[in-house]
Parts: sequence; C-alpha cells; structure tokens
Amino acid sequence: MNFFLLNLALILVAGSGVPGLFLPRTSVWGERSAVFLLGLGALSGLIGSGRVFFLSAFSTAHAFPWPPAGGSCLGLDALSAFFLVPIFVMGFLGAVFGLGYWPQQKNQHNASGLRCFWGTLLAGMALLVVSTHALAFLLGWEVMALSAFFLVTTEDELEECRKSGLVYLLATHFGTLVLFGLFIFWRHLTGSFAFFSPALGSVSRLQSHILFFLAFVGFGLKAGIMPLHFWLPGAHANAPSHVSAVLSGVMLKIGLYGLIRILSLLPDPPALWGWFILAAGALSGLLGVIFALAQHDLKRLLAYHSVENIGIILLGLGLAMLGRSYGRPEWIMLGMAGCLLHIWNHSLFKSLLFLGSGAIVHATHTRRIDQLGGLAQRLPWTAVLFLIGAVAICGLPPLNGFVSEFFVYLGVFKTFMVPGNSGLMVGVAAPVLAMIGALAIACFVKVYGAVFLGTPRSPAAASAPEAPGVMLASMLVLAGLCLVLGLAPGLMVPVLEQAIAAWLPVSLSTYSPTLAGLIPFSAISWSAFLLLSLVLLPVLCFRRCRKPWSRRKVVTWDCGYAAPTARMQYTASSFARTLLGLFVWVLKPEVRGPEIRGVMPERSRLHSHVAELVLDRALIPGFCRLKRQLRWFYRFQQGQTRLYVLYVVVAVLLMLTTLLPFAEIFAGLL
Repeated sequence: MNFFLLNLALILVAGSGVPGLFLPRTSVWGERSAVFLLGLGALSGLIGSGRVFFLSAFSTAHAFPWPPAGGSCLGLDALSAFFLVPIFVMGFLGAVFGLGYWPQQKNQHNASGLRCFWGTLLAGMALLVVSTHALAFLLGWEVMALSAFFLVTTEDELEECRKSGLVYLLATHFGTLVLFGLFIFWRHLTGSFAFFSPALGSVSRLQSHILFFLAFVGFGLKAGIMPLHFWLPGAHANAPSHVSAVLSGVMLKIGLYGLIRILSLLPDPPALWGWFILAAGALSGLLGVIFALAQHDLKRLLAYHSVENIGIILLGLGLAMLGRSYGRPEWIMLGMAGCLLHIWNHSLFKSLLFLGSGAIVHATHTRRIDQLGGLAQRLPWTAVLFLIGAVAICGLPPLNGFVSEFFVYLGVFKTFMVPGNSGLMVGVAAPVLAMIGALAIACFVKVYGAVFLGTPRSPAAASAPEAPGVMLASMLVLAGLCLVLGLAPGLMVPVLEQAIAAWLPVSLSTYSPTLAGLIPFSAISWSAFLLLSLVLLPVLCFRRCRKPWSRRKVVTWDCGYAAPTARMQYTASSFARTLLGLFVWVLKPEVRGPEIRGVMPERSRLHSHVAELVLDRALIPGFCRLKRQLRWFYRFQQGQTRLYVLYVVVAVLLMLTTLLPFAEIFAGLL
C-alpha cells in the first residue's frame, strides 16, 4: 500500500505541469490543473509517509522492474519518510503561492515551463530519497539538478540570472562527478551498487576515510556547506521567490539526506568524522550569519542564512557521530533529534521567509533593503508573517526554531558530564551556537526595521499593495506549523525516534534511551504557552481598549530639522556598520566613500560591497589567472578544419603506437 501511494505521488507530481504545455499560453487552466495534480500527489505521498510513522507500515525494499538495478531499487523506511514530508508539503504550498506570484497571464513566456520543472524537481527529490540503489539515486539526483537549473534560470533574459544558473550548473555537476566516484568505489568495496551496511571489518580505515571524504564533498556541495556554498547566494537570490523557498527549504536538505544516509551505512565511524562535521558546522554557522549581516539584497541575505542553518544542523549531526564513536547513546539521540527536527523547522521558517520576501518583491519590484521601509502599514499581513519567520529563524521561543536548537544545546551540555577532554572539546559548540543566535537576532532586527518600520524610502514602497490571498494562504499555513511545532514539540517524539532508529546501526538501536526521558517536553510546551500569553494578552488588551479618536500624529524629535525626510532615518547598512566592524578581517568590504569637494559640492553617495568569500575571491580570480597562463594554447585553436583533422590523425596514430603492444600482450595471455 505504501509503495502504491508513493508511486502514485511520483507520477502525479512529475506530470503536474505537463497539461499546461499543451494549453494556450493565455489559458489559466494549465496552472490550476498543475496545482490540483500536485495537491493530489502531495496528499498521496504524505499519507504513504505517515503510514510509516503511525501505522508501523515499515517497508524495506520494493521490487521495481528496472533491469539495470537488478529489480530492487526502491525502499521506504522512517528516515526516507521523514525527508519526504517537507518535499510534498513545500512542493504544494509553493505551487499555491506561485498562482499569485507567478501567474500565467503575466508570465506567458515562462510560466508553463516553470510549473513543468517544478514538478520534475519534486519528483526527482522524492525518487532519490526512496532509492536503495546507486543507479536509481543518481537518476533522481540528475533530474533534481537539471530541473533546479531550469528553475533558477526562469528569467533567462537577465544576465545576472544566467550567470547564477551557470555557476550552479558547474557546481552541481562537479558534485555529481564526485558522487560517481563515491558509488564506483562503493561497488568496488562491497561488490554491489545497493545500499546496505557492510560487515564490520570488511572496509579498512583508509577506505572508509575515502568514502567519507567523497560523500562530504559530493553531498556538501548540494547542501551548501561552507566553503562549498559558493553557488548558493546567487542561485537563491535570482530565482523566483517560491523557487528560492523550495531550493533553500527542501533541496539543500537532500544533500544532507545523502550524507546522513551514507553515514548510517558505514560501520564503526572514527571520532575524526564527528570532529570534522562539528568543525564544518561551526564554520558554516558563524560565517553564514556574518556574511548575511553584510548583505543589502533581501534574498541574498536569506540565502546566507541557509548556510548558517545548515551549520546548526551539522552541529547536531557531528554530536551524534561523536556519540557513535565514543559509545554515548544520549549524545546520539539528542544530536540526531536536533539535527532532524531542525531540518523540518528550517524547511518551514526559511520557506516562510522566502515567500515573505516574494510578497515584498511582488509589491515593490525590488530586493534592495535600503529602498524599502514602512511596509508594515502597506503590507500588514506580510509584516506579521515575516516577523513569525524571523523569530523562528533566530531560535527564540515560543516558535519551532528554539526547540531544535534546544535539543542540540542539551546534547552539548550532556558532554560536560563525561570525564576527559572529549566532553570539554565538544562543549565549545555551545558558545558557537549562542554566537550564531545572537548575530542572527541582530541581522533580523536590521532587516525587519529597515523593511517594515520607519517611512518608505522609495515611491514603490510608499504605494506597495498587500499580497494576494493565495500567497498569504501559503504563508499562513507555514506560520501555523512553526507555531504548532514550537508549542507542542512532543508531537514529534514518535516521528523522531523512528527516524533515528532507522539511521542507527542495529547494535545501537536496541539500547538507545528515549527522547521523552532526555527532553522535558511538557516544560517546553508550558513555557511556550506562558510566553505566548504574555506576548499576546497586552497586545489584545491594547487593541481592544484603544479609542479610535485618541490617535494623533506627531513628529519625532528631529534635532532641529523642521521637515524630516526618509533619508534621515537609519539604513540597513548604517545600522549594522558597528557590528560588521568586528568582522572586517573576513568580510573585507569594498567601500567607496562620498567625495566632498568645493564650496557647493555635488550630490555624492556611499557605496559598500562585500564580495563572496569563495566565488569572487578565490574561484573566479584563480580561473582568470589560469586562463592567462594558458593563452599560448590559443595558437592550436584557429578555427581551421584541416588542422583539426590533423590533430585527430596524430591522436589516432599515438593511440595505435602506444596501445597496440599492450593489446598483443593481453591477447597472448587470453
């Protein structure tokens, strides 16, 4: 039954955008049929996933008639079902949001293509999540990668969009080549492309290190782990906002799924892996939030916060891996609970924030933070929903981001109870996580104040309309889920425990402690309800008791200026300047200050730019230097056909003269 529902979901989701390709570009039935089919497919997939958790309908393998895979290439366990949930939830909500954000009537040249690749993206991700064979996994991986490329380059008439798509395509296919190497080496060691845990001792320590390195690079590129994140800011900033939501909220987690799945198969992991993942998480979390704080583009800022939250997830995963290495079941449970729950939580609040930014772009047609302001009066619903996402991503109670980070904190605090230096070294993750949270709060105070508060800084912000109802509906659902998971995290106990049990080796899953015995879920819920009451009651009382005629407008203290303007208020850049000064050693901003000359100087501007750490400072300059050094090779590429024919003849002769003796030797041996 589970696989019938799953196969039905894959077919409906993959084909959801196909009818629109055969309808007139002016017809709205293409987008409506796509959302309808996608909704049916998402419902079918969620029911199939829910049966794994709540009806104990556990399936290990499924015979699929595909000869290259040997007949059995799909499997569904609790870990796969856990990752299927955000794929179907965000896939459907993003499609509903797209009805208002990217309607067929206003985007006739690319809306049908966007819906088609939206469906194939979701189907590719769902396929690889349930794959138990390398060929099926790579098939889903490549469908996902190519679909995401076409979605990122939806507005291919824009040069910046084309460049971002090209960088993404190069990065994702380099990662795919690494995964080819990973699975070929896996086949060499195990004798099969199927995913199963090899016997203890059958893989040497060096071979396991090679597998771990290939998995970390191949999947880390997709997940956006620092410094493998260089494709992420541009792709997320230039894609349509609901595409950015599914890329950040779902597709990045597919890279994490691959890493988590491979780590579950490798027996006896050394402690070095856990320390490496912990260090990578700290680096991604800190540098991600620091670079986010320096951004002037709203969507680019949110993209760097994806790098930050991937770092938080890695902190939990690293703690769980150290628990496996040192034989500490409580580290495993708390670390993996924080890791997995933050995967869901980040899918919810980051998607909410990207959809909120989409509502802002839809209303003002700009992503520049310093050209916005005062939008809380024009977009009140968007302002409230964006605030919920901002509070959640900062890890503040009573929302869901606090709960998953609290799990990681608890796991780190448990390490202090273990004698020896290992516990103290793991404890360094606690201040790192606290610093990430503090900088995230500062960043979103800057964003929310500059975008929604104050006065409008441009005519577009002053006349911005509220988002349509279908866009607000998707955001309301995500905000409600953030609130539910924050108020009642105990609902996640059976889901998390089954997913962790599917990840753990059999030898550890039998004696692991329960989450209910490690985490005070009731205390978290009661504290969250109390805090929510303390926040909402004064607001409701104020709104109820306020008299409409008692409102009057006054000018704030203006330092002697009789007519203050929008230019006299803080910008996002000026607000964060002092804090960014602490990190100038890594940001290295390019600042062009105003030049004041003469008695009556002309108008001048202050401009600052922070280059991307890897792409702009390392990769592009490095390839440019390599291009200059290889300029001498241009003499062989003159566009003359006779020269190319000569090159082919010379190459064939060289191959014959070098390989023919070896062929004779092999023939004699046979």
